[in-house]
Amino acid sequence: MTFANKSNEIFDRVVGLYHDTDDVDAVFNNPFDAQDIDGKLACKCWIDAVQWHLEDIIRDEMIDPVEALAIKRRIDRSNQDRTDLVEEIDSHFRQLYAGVTVLPGATINTESPAWAIDRLSILALKIWHMREQTLRNDADHEHIARCQAKLDVLLEQRADLTTAIDQLLDDIAAGRKFMKVYRQMKMYNDPETNPVLYGKK
Repeated sequence: MTFANKSNEIFDRVVGLYHDTDDVDAVFNNPFDAQDIDGKLACKCWIDAVQWHLEDIIRDEMIDPVEALAIKRRIDRSNQDRTDLVEEIDSHFRQLYAGVTVLPGATINTESPAWAIDRLSILALKIWHMREQTLRNDADHEHIARCQAKLDVLLEQRADLTTAIDQLLDDIAAGRKFMKVYRQMKMYNDPETNPVLYGKK
């Protein structure tokens, strides 16, 4: 099984596990070793699933502003955790391909493997929730048809992205492409670079 296909299986499993409770405060019992790449992929998808539902909650127009602010802070922390984990996954690839001889004329990709895999995780969530819309008993036929059409596009998008990721990994392994990872230097979470935060010192 290719790496991208394995990732899809892990992401679908984790999205299903999240919906067993459908609770943003549920404890994640990682079915894989958290130190292995499979465990990191699973943890990354759990973060995405929780954040997806926090984004739903915060859009309630009747939400208490204090609660909304607390959720916004939680989403900020989640974004940082997600970024950190994606960078850990990229470190896995850098170690995996450290001994590859880069061929003359090798090119760089627009994004690193882990950030492409990040999009597979989000697609797993989109597919789950769009499929859920096609199964609603309280929606009209037009709604169901629109959502089915969107689901078909999402499934095609996932197939294309899966192929592209595996091709990228094959190219890196063969030296036709090379990895160059830029760390996500998020400034708003850093009290040394966010002027609102360091201005209060």
